[in-house]
Amino acid sequence: MIHNVGTIDRSIRIAAGVALIAATLLGYIGVWGWLGILPLASGLFQVCPAYSLFGLNTCSASSSKTSR
Repeated sequence: MIHNVGTIDRSIRIAAGVALIAATLLGYIGVWGWLGILPLASGLFQVCPAYSLFGLNTCSASSSKTSR
């Protein structure tokens, strides 16, 4: 699988995902906060299906391929 989420993008996604999930667990927002799982997962796995669909890539050229 080819990575398409770069370092800065990855950090923002993880932070936003954790913040949404934490806000839901603390009762600040409703159940829609569980959608924070999506940016969290795409940040952890460095793959965004929407980026693939639109042909976007925020990785540097050397790090966009997976290593075995």
